[in-house]
Amino acid sequence: MPSLSPTMTQGNITKWCKQPGEQVAPGQILAEVETDKATIEWEAQEEGFMAKHLVPEGTRDIAVGTAVAVLSEEADGVAGLASFTPGASSSSSAPAAEAPKSAAPAAAAPAKPAANLPPHQVLNMPSLSPTMSRGNIVEWKKKVGDSVAPGDVYCEVETDKATISWESQEEGFIARILLSDGSKDIEVGTPVLVLVEEKETLPVFADFTPGAAPAAAPAAAASQPAPAAPAAAPAAPKAAPAAAARPAAPAAATSAGGRLRASPYARKLAAELGVQLQSAAATGPGGRVVAADVKSAPRGAAAAAAQPSAAAGPSAAAAAAGGGDYTDIPHTQIRRVVARRLLESKQTVPHYYLTMDCNVEELLALRERMNAQLAGAAGGGRGGAKDSAPAAVKLSVNDFIIKAAARALKTVPGVNSSWQPDFIRQFANVDISVAVQTPGGLQVPIVRDADLKSLTAIAADVRALAGKAKAGKLAPEDYVGGTFTVSNLGMYGIKQFAAIVNPPQAAILAVGASTPTVVRGPGGVFREVPVLAATLSCDHRVIDGAMGAEWLAAFKNYMEAPLLALA
Repeated sequence: MPSLSPTMTQGNITKWCKQPGEQVAPGQILAEVETDKATIEWEAQEEGFMAKHLVPEGTRDIAVGTAVAVLSEEADGVAGLASFTPGASSSSSAPAAEAPKSAAPAAAAPAKPAANLPPHQVLNMPSLSPTMSRGNIVEWKKKVGDSVAPGDVYCEVETDKATISWESQEEGFIARILLSDGSKDIEVGTPVLVLVEEKETLPVFADFTPGAAPAAAPAAAASQPAPAAPAAAPAAPKAAPAAAARPAAPAAATSAGGRLRASPYARKLAAELGVQLQSAAATGPGGRVVAADVKSAPRGAAAAAAQPSAAAGPSAAAAAAGGGDYTDIPHTQIRRVVARRLLESKQTVPHYYLTMDCNVEELLALRERMNAQLAGAAGGGRGGAKDSAPAAVKLSVNDFIIKAAARALKTVPGVNSSWQPDFIRQFANVDISVAVQTPGGLQVPIVRDADLKSLTAIAADVRALAGKAKAGKLAPEDYVGGTFTVSNLGMYGIKQFAAIVNPPQAAILAVGASTPTVVRGPGGVFREVPVLAATLSCDHRVIDGAMGAEWLAAFKNYMEAPLLALA
């Protein structure tokens, strides 16, 4: 059970969207989970086949971290997992691991002192957004020895969406901080903090390390290299040389034709982590490289050393071409995720593009009149009450665009849809994601029920959401669940552009600047009017060309007759 909101500790399985035997791909919906905030779609992060549901639909109060489903990498592995239970798996596998090693009791001995330690709790990196798989510790708000109570903030964590405060759910004292400020790419579930119940027990944990007991295993393995070989893949980084010493595994991952055999998710993960697939062991079915192999393979300099001719040559040439002066800017979590998702979109979504010009002369005139009236109302009219009146909401062109897009989505509801493996999901609500540029990367907070809101309400929402996005303070409910996206670069003078669809949505509207254009009016009279180009990017699996054109015509109608959008 994942944590789908920052404060979620348990959830309810409302509906399983994948049944045993069905194929699963990253981004597809596994289940609908009711959290403490809302009912949220749980998206798959892995590819494979649904083998078994461990809890049925309707199960309530499932603690975060509880096993709820089993995923198989291969379709032919589903049948073998039909009777799988997590407890049985761990109990049966433990003796198998210990059987060939007579030294196992000695390796396990260091665990006894940990059991005899005073009451304590090791806290792992939490999942603070529905899609978070790793995070960065920006700043600790508590130090060793500080007391904590429920609701206190341990630290600020940069996720794939924003910088979020990690709040305590327990009371106690900080005994040890395992990772310092600035630690990056910490996988969800990694130990980061030790909490104790009594302040007097703090000194006992000064040198405490959660992984100390398991770390003793390689010492026992050293005296018996043959049995240790199967443990090389899941071991800590020290086991990497042992894995590298076995040429058979990478060789087995190569097909007869010389092509490396690896699962698509393993290839994607390798690209993200900078891992050379040739350096990874191949433990998957049929000698394939799978995700676990990529995670345990050498990275960075070690991976580069394995491929000196491929890696060193181009980089040296690039440095020479640039004169040797450059700055490496580390990826933020937001940029990593945006890069991955946009790449997936361009590779998996069949895009096409439609462009239409909109005469916004009437819209600009209406905006000017409304802003003047809003300013007058905020100033209190007569009587000098201006200083005590609330600040006026100033309408932007983008507010009119969002409203027109929302009305067009009600007029042509097929565009307000999402592609699913077995059906097209058409949404009744119109929740428009608005692209916002932030220092950390692109964010898309959502204006909920935009078709039902007034222009002033839309303007207030956009202003508040943009402020939170730029400050890195968006909550999951601010960005999860949009049905359509608007991206406006008109303020930069861009005349026209084509945007990338934001899955699982089926369309995104790209809007440029209004430019003076000479048009022929009634009676053959030419005159100059402001014209704005709008480009609709569509997922052709969901939106056929005629439907996209129909939507864009409706949008143009609401833009050119803005009072219709407000009716």
